[in-house]
Amino acid sequence: MRHIRVPVSVVAVTVVGVMTWSCAEDAVEVDSDDIGGRVTSEAGPEAGVWVIAETTDLPTRFIRTVVTGNEGLYVLPDLPQATYEVFVRGYGLVDSPRVTASPGEQLDLAAIVAPDEASAAEVYPAAWWLSMLELPQGERSQQELGSAVTGCMNCHQVGNLATRTIPETVMAGVTNHLEAWDQRVGMGPMAGGMSAMYNRLGEQRRMFADWTERIASGEVPVQKPPRPTGIERNVVVTLWDWGTETDGRTDNAASDVRDATVNANGLVYGVVQPSDILAVLDPVAHRATNITIPSDAPAILTNTRTSPYYGDEPIWARQSDPRSVAMDGDGRVWLTGRTRSAEEQPEFCTDNSNPFAEYFPLAQGSRQAFMYDPQSEEFREIDTCFSADHNQLGEDERFYYGFRDGVGWIDTEIWDESGDSETAQGWCPTILDTNGDGVISTGWTEPGESVDPTRDHRIAYGCYSPAYNQADGSVWCSDNGPDDNTLMRLELGDNPPESCRAEVYMPPPSIQDPSPYGSGGLHITGDGIVWQDWRGSGHFAMFDRSACTVTNGPEAVGQSCPEGWSFHRMEKPTYQNAEFPINSDESYLTQVDHHNVLGLGIDVPLYGVVNTDSLEVFVPDQGEFITLRVPYPLGFFSRSSNGRIDDPTSGWKGKGLWSSYSNYAAWHLEGGPGTHQKVVKFQLRPDPLAK
Repeated sequence: MRHIRVPVSVVAVTVVGVMTWSCAEDAVEVDSDDIGGRVTSEAGPEAGVWVIAETTDLPTRFIRTVVTGNEGLYVLPDLPQATYEVFVRGYGLVDSPRVTASPGEQLDLAAIVAPDEASAAEVYPAAWWLSMLELPQGERSQQELGSAVTGCMNCHQVGNLATRTIPETVMAGVTNHLEAWDQRVGMGPMAGGMSAMYNRLGEQRRMFADWTERIASGEVPVQKPPRPTGIERNVVVTLWDWGTETDGRTDNAASDVRDATVNANGLVYGVVQPSDILAVLDPVAHRATNITIPSDAPAILTNTRTSPYYGDEPIWARQSDPRSVAMDGDGRVWLTGRTRSAEEQPEFCTDNSNPFAEYFPLAQGSRQAFMYDPQSEEFREIDTCFSADHNQLGEDERFYYGFRDGVGWIDTEIWDESGDSETAQGWCPTILDTNGDGVISTGWTEPGESVDPTRDHRIAYGCYSPAYNQADGSVWCSDNGPDDNTLMRLELGDNPPESCRAEVYMPPPSIQDPSPYGSGGLHITGDGIVWQDWRGSGHFAMFDRSACTVTNGPEAVGQSCPEGWSFHRMEKPTYQNAEFPINSDESYLTQVDHHNVLGLGIDVPLYGVVNTDSLEVFVPDQGEFITLRVPYPLGFFSRSSNGRIDDPTSGWKGKGLWSSYSNYAAWHLEGGPGTHQKVVKFQLRPDPLAK
């Protein structure tokens, strides 16, 4: 098929200074900043495939992707002026040749039907390749093996090209795939952690070698990903390069989670953990820059063993080690990172003169907080007693952070007034009101001790992902271990820490088949409904505390509110020999579209997944999942997302959901070494041809 730029039947029409092209038969109309046309193959029009435009003419690499409609028609809208390479990608196809085009052109594209299953599978997301892995019998159950693989996904995809194949430099020194796996997991900047996890599997670790041997011999996935349908064809995905080629774990913030109009059209910020940088994108000028995060903390020198990609270069030696990032109502950027060593804990963290330390002393804190002011371009350090990680800003102007034994916070108003770390922060342990008197009294029983109905009880609970409930001011937490299955609610009261009171909820084991296991992230809608993703079992849970009849007392130590839970489970690729459905994927953290930036409604929940290159949106009114997939470059893995409204008067064009590529190894992305992580903007237009 020909690539048609200006068909003979095209007539140029100028309307109010905008150049529009119209075609006699079924051609799409394109403005001067669009590229549009039809995608066909030997089988006819190709619906539900992606048209991708990429350019390096702008200050940073720019990519925009759309999906074809029912007749194979597409419009790439609102492209910056540049020369683009345009191509087609889709399931059942191989990538079409790249064609050069500029905005204002009509461009019909020839899709190429894959000649065989192996060729088609080259663009499948990692989960479909990983579904080929067979979980062997042995010391560990299939559930435990699945959770072990999920643990690998905390850092990167498993099943992408970088993991389902073995580098030639590794294979050159071994005789089989098992020896290759034994060697490869002990290489690179995360060698210690990877090899420990892998070797704990004992003989069952052979499942990885069997998997890659079968792939090397030509075996391909039996399960196949579906093409986008329905509203998924309305998705517009825009990507920009940022950071450096050795980056990993790039969280981002574009606006205040409470008010999406904050920082309209402004800079997007991301923390890059192994690089000690605050990555910055100007999405208007399409320019990316990096800001070094200053820190006096001792250097972290990774135990690097020769990498097949970077040799002995210590690519992840770092000091500030930033982890998560958020924006306040003034557009200031708050991030977590190391300002000192863990052993240099301030005296006020354990001194009885501090009411929080007297109530629950904290002897060690491994990560603190920074505030970056874009106006002054200066960083300020906040020395926290608790180890700060994921956070959320509440309506009370406090940033909440979870740690192993409780919840901490920074009061931004007190910090602005005093600049004093001690007075601006507080923390509370997670103590249940098991005696039911409505207050927490000292002398509680400790974790591991039996519950005493005359005393309160403290639980050792890891608050990996905190969420603020604007309906009542409480803070909720979810842990993320393979056996975790809880929600924790903390009510601060009017005089913390004495007024802090925790509650804990677990779903009854028979509520679903399979039963939920391996909890993950959570977020809360404006009316107080909690949404929680489950990394292990693949569920998406809704919890309504208002339905509970028991919230405290001796029986309120877990499964005291079965009536509060409801569960949903999206169909995903599963391990092909599993005795019950075990997804070859992992959800990560949950977010909520509080401001309807996707056009699916206020407070629609969503969560990022590691192995399917997507965000999954659940529309409660319809009881349906919608997949927001990033087809190029392969390797999208989101840890965070937040909405921003740049122009409330311009419909879908004036708003979007911002996320980023967040795996630990940029060189695992499609393109290999030299590839950068990406900022990602999702928009949903009313139909596949909307301009």
